[in-house]
Amino acid sequence: RLNRLLYTSERVLTHEDGLPRRPWFRHHVYAPGFYTGYGVKTLPAVREAVEEREFDMVDAQVRRTAAVLEAMAERIETIVALIEY
Repeated sequence: RLNRLLYTSERVLTHEDGLPRRPWFRHHVYAPGFYTGYGVKTLPAVREAVEEREFDMVDAQVRRTAAVLEAMAERIETIVALIEY
């Protein structure tokens, strides 16, 4: 169980709807930037909404990114509990 939780952890950082205007990129902690080609952007959905001054999108993207990060925190807590057991 521990190994499965560890090797599938990265998947928790994705969202099935993907990023705005790029639904094929699902990772919400890092992804290629919309205008940067392969240059990586951290927290891309939030960062690009702010950079592009699309302030009406910021709140939704912050919430979605926060949900992804909270899911990872829960995964880490589960892993720690298994290790301590």
